[in-house]
Amino acid sequence: MATELHVELVAADRSVWSGEATLVVARTTSGDIGVMPGHQPLLGVLESGPVMIRTSEGGTVVAAVHGGFISFADNKLSLLAEIAELADEIDVQRAERALESAKSESDAAAERRADVRLRAVAVR
Repeated sequence: MATELHVELVAADRSVWSGEATLVVARTTSGDIGVMPGHQPLLGVLESGPVMIRTSEGGTVVAAVHGGFISFADNKLSLLAEIAELADEIDVQRAERALESAKSESDAAAERRADVRLRAVAVR
């Protein structure tokens, strides 16, 4: 049995992260899912939320993902996101301002995006 799986995290505008991992946790419309090497093939719809990737070197990569699809087959996991940002790329102060602004304007979609960014930073 394989001890690693190949992961590709791709946003509509760029490749966000690619590498070998031992575990990936993501939120789907059916709930949170953990994918490890040898997982059954799957195809699902990603919900907005943090994605956590445990790398084969023992590190952790966290990204804020906003919608998309997840697919696993032949020990290859693809996360095809509408928008994805690595937690290290997120400006916390900007995300906090965006959250406050969205709350004051009653913009639920913007509030959800800002909240996901802040949760991704908190997980890392």
